Amino acid sequence: MTIDPDEHTVDELEEELETIDDEDTLQSVMEAEQAGRDRKTAREAIHRRLEAVGAVEGESEELEGDTETEGEYEETKETVGEQAEGEEVEEVDADSKDEPANGEEDEQKAESEEEDDGLSHPTRDKRHVRALEDGHYEDMWVFCETQGGELLDISKEMLGKARRLMDDFAEENVVAFLMGDDCEGLAEECIAYGADVAVYHDDERLERFLHKPYTEISAHMARGEGPVESTDWRNYDEPRYALFPATNNGRDLSAKVQAELDSGLASDCSDLFIEANEVSNPVKTGEPGVKKTFEKVLHMKRPDFSGFEYSTILCLDNPGREFHPQGASVIPGSFDPIEPDYERDGLVVEHEMDLEDDWFCVEITESDQLEAGIDLTGHEVIVCLGRGIADDPTEGMELGLDLVDAFEDAELGITRGIVTSSYQFEGHVEEYSKEERQIGETGQVVAPDLYVAAGVSGAVQHKVGMDESDTIVAINTDTDARIRDFSDYFLEGDLFEVLPQLSEAIEAGETELEAIADGSGADADANESDGETR
Repeated sequence: MTIDPDEHTVDELEEELETIDDEDTLQSVMEAEQAGRDRKTAREAIHRRLEAVGAVEGESEELEGDTETEGEYEETKETVGEQAEGEEVEEVDADSKDEPANGEEDEQKAESEEEDDGLSHPTRDKRHVRALEDGHYEDMWVFCETQGGELLDISKEMLGKARRLMDDFAEENVVAFLMGDDCEGLAEECIAYGADVAVYHDDERLERFLHKPYTEISAHMARGEGPVESTDWRNYDEPRYALFPATNNGRDLSAKVQAELDSGLASDCSDLFIEANEVSNPVKTGEPGVKKTFEKVLHMKRPDFSGFEYSTILCLDNPGREFHPQGASVIPGSFDPIEPDYERDGLVVEHEMDLEDDWFCVEITESDQLEAGIDLTGHEVIVCLGRGIADDPTEGMELGLDLVDAFEDAELGITRGIVTSSYQFEGHVEEYSKEERQIGETGQVVAPDLYVAAGVSGAVQHKVGMDESDTIVAINTDTDARIRDFSDYFLEGDLFEVLPQLSEAIEAGETELEAIADGSGADADANESDGETR
């Protein structure tokens, strides 16, 4: 036997098998594989080679005895995609029974080459880019978005969270990075809000967000490129972590920058923590059956696609280098900023880079500011109205506004169902039905102390926009409404009756409610009381 299959991955084994035409040798390799790691994918590869040399006939039979388990499988196309270990994976047509004769094969190849215009298979020769092998990574970088010459609240929130995370790793810094027109003062403000270093690029053309220059500058900063004067404060290749705001601009930039840095991104995160992680996936460990501990792993928690569960995303590198920048975009309102300390010491660095004129091919020649923009974030209370107002949309809107007025710091939000409906509102409340007040996946994301959802069913898309609220009170006639599953208090009743009672109670300072159901489904005589809320 010329090959020990235990010493090869399946891809490597297939290459070695191509050099063997002897049936007995191939049978010996098969026996060695069965006596050793006994991988189904490896046995199938040997069987295909036996077919090719004419040792067996017919299709590859279904091989039994699959002993693969988690952490003990090979890096095949099925398990890690087409770019396993940075090498191109050859596609094998498992359904092909007969190979064409040499003449037919040459003819088909020629026809294929004639038809190939370079566009038919744009990813055919694409390989995974293995950037910065054995790279060195440190620090948590935070993109601080600005608007109108001020830091957005989400920038301050992310700096506060980054500060709390990095306090556990004294040797690593919080690095704010930003760009704009005359933004040195904002960089200094980033130090006050928790950054150890603030790197800024100043250019009058950067007053407004533009995809290309913002991406190129961010990646240039992260790689530590540029003159010594703007890079001698660091001794590593790229950031270990990178945070972006989950705003329109932040979502755009985060995807582009992380792709440019050859990394991944967990979007719309609501919590972050750092701890070590032990994994056995051979794609990550480099060897089947071996466990490896990754240090300083950023755990990025986000709502999953159902909206009713949370997933924790890890950005772990394959063998061959240490860490990518582990990237996340953060939902506004998820964290509290720290109290600013304007006497705090920190390093402010001006970034230098030549900006190409082509990056500014899009020019904003004229702009207009909306007379009124609604920001629902930052309020202590949000009252949200849903399709439950359908019986009388105008009165329902009025009752929601009355409840907003009863609180000291409250604002009115609506669901997408109202935005897309054909409800007829009278003029004095029509402005409150516009998309700018929408809460949810395609609207604003809020996290108030109190969230009152009146006539809201609790669709997944809406849940994503308000699930981080401290206390959620739902009012609905349907006890099976999905919003009940994630509410702290559920009031069964008609919003047209309940909202006036709540407004009156809050204005009178009487907000204690007597629960007549414990949430277990046993309503304890509640069904005997008509007109009560539960």
